[in-house]
Amino acid sequence: MAAPMIDPELFDQLRAKIEHDTVIRKELDKIVDDLSQAVSYTQGLLSRIHSTPRSKYSTLLPQIEEGIKKEIENVGTLATFASQHPYYKYNYKWTRTVQDAIATVLLTVWLGGRSAESQVGEVGRLLKLEDIGQVFGVPVNLKDQDAFHITIEDYLLGLIAIVEDLSRLAMNSVTLGDYDIAVRISSFIKDLHAGFQVLNLKNDILRKRVDSIKYSLKKAEDVVYDLSLRNLIPAKMEE
Repeated sequence: MAAPMIDPELFDQLRAKIEHDTVIRKELDKIVDDLSQAVSYTQGLLSRIHSTPRSKYSTLLPQIEEGIKKEIENVGTLATFASQHPYYKYNYKWTRTVQDAIATVLLTVWLGGRSAESQVGEVGRLLKLEDIGQVFGVPVNLKDQDAFHITIEDYLLGLIAIVEDLSRLAMNSVTLGDYDIAVRISSFIKDLHAGFQVLNLKNDILRKRVDSIKYSLKKAEDVVYDLSLRNLIPAKMEE
């Protein structure tokens, strides 16, 4: 009897690899789902800034930071497991959720939170990519290791994500009588938009998302313009 042209063990090996890959994906799904729940909880708390006077941030921010602590824990679990496997094979499973987690930290610190040792009450502080890595306890922008890390793109997309929230806050803060923060937001988004213009972005998703900043900027600038017409801009902030 002639020997088979294809070794039967070939498909047994392939089946074993597929089953192993399935186990990895299911575990990642569970870990990412836990992170997603933590992020959603924190986002829910952050949504309260639109109806909370800044004088009450001292009560709200600690609650938000408790949510961020859970995110940090989940990202740590993800990093430990994901680093055992090829990064670019599986990173699509967690990229968006990690970007959302980054956004919650960026926004919290901008509002004066102490998630990355920022000074209490300091509004307008922007964390750098390296700061975000320290907050979550994971490496950033790895080039020589195939392990979990936060990429430059993750950071930039997280940063873009907070712009819409800030432009909305500019409008709502005026309703709450806080004209100062509306002006600060407008200046911040303006500087951010200018900064993105110097970047030579190759990522299509990033380029499209960057376009959204100009619309948020227009909203914030309209708020400030209206305040100026009504002579409501704080004197110390007028040029």
